[in-house]
Amino acid sequence: MDFENYIAPDFSSISIEDLDVNFPQDARSLICKNIGGLGENISVVNDPIHFNSLLSGSISSLISLVNLNDFSDCNLFLVKVNQNLPFGKLIFGSVETYENRKNTLLKSHPGWMGKALYGRDTFLRRILPKFPLTGKVYDWMTGGKGKLMSEVEATGRLYAAGFELIEEKEIESKLYFVAKKIGNPIKDAHPTYWPIVKLKRIGREGKEFTVYKLRTMYPYSEYLQDMVFQKNNLTEGGKFKDDFRISGFGKFLRKFWLDEIPMIWNFLNGDLKLVGVRPLSKQYFNLYHAELKEKRTQFKPGLIPPFYADMPKTLEEIMESEMRYLEAYTKSPISTDFRYFFKIVNNILFKGARSK
Repeated sequence: MDFENYIAPDFSSISIEDLDVNFPQDARSLICKNIGGLGENISVVNDPIHFNSLLSGSISSLISLVNLNDFSDCNLFLVKVNQNLPFGKLIFGSVETYENRKNTLLKSHPGWMGKALYGRDTFLRRILPKFPLTGKVYDWMTGGKGKLMSEVEATGRLYAAGFELIEEKEIESKLYFVAKKIGNPIKDAHPTYWPIVKLKRIGREGKEFTVYKLRTMYPYSEYLQDMVFQKNNLTEGGKFKDDFRISGFGKFLRKFWLDEIPMIWNFLNGDLKLVGVRPLSKQYFNLYHAELKEKRTQFKPGLIPPFYADMPKTLEEIMESEMRYLEAYTKSPISTDFRYFFKIVNNILFKGARSK
């Protein structure tokens, strides 16, 4: 989606009294708690298709009676809201998550029927939209509406559109949220959505390049990286602590490095060498000290990192491990990579070294 050049149609508004019909009491309480009552210049959206008239003047807050799932393109809706809200003002909305849908179906159809219906919904509304060809068919048949998304994906979409999550609460099988405008939508945003994801990494000479991996995180997780680090910091092995963005299936893929199989293309394409420091995102790269960052950018990153030779536990130990490898590689590239390669293979095959 081209956030920078997008010009959305105008949205319509309705009377604030309609909230009594469209929202449960707990949701209205959540609005009043955060917005401070239903005052003037609050726009209320209740039509996911026709946004024909734009409120004149500044909008103090926006309330959407439409689930994010029910917009043909909720990203474009969020961008339009951002364009019309002053900084620091709020948007209130809702989304039907995977778990919300599952609980609804199991409650209304106990037993195997509910599970079968959820399996059908998962395939049609969650899996098919994520593949290039079937995703186009889904959009053609449904107008892009009704896609199931995770809580992580919904939050990531908000952050990509320039909002920060203030509060969220599950009410009557929906997840309601309040978010604040903290910036403009991210320009040139290319969110990861399909099973094979493209990720920006820092390479030789500090230049960014694209690596390919199998998806282990929910869509739009990349926009939450700073939030996860600020809240959770790092855990053993230098990973983000309690990273809620990783799916259950993703944890399995990571444990056995299956998610990194597409990176073989980067190796064949010359972006990576066989053994070398792990290609890092800009956010993670900036956690390193200046000397190591300078040393790292003198060489290509590697497909097999020295991490599995030393198995460091903290960020400081990871940096020490990488510096030892890079200093040895500077003096003797071929023998260093041979030595590290066989040590890594030994650790994986005979000592049970695994990714986390």
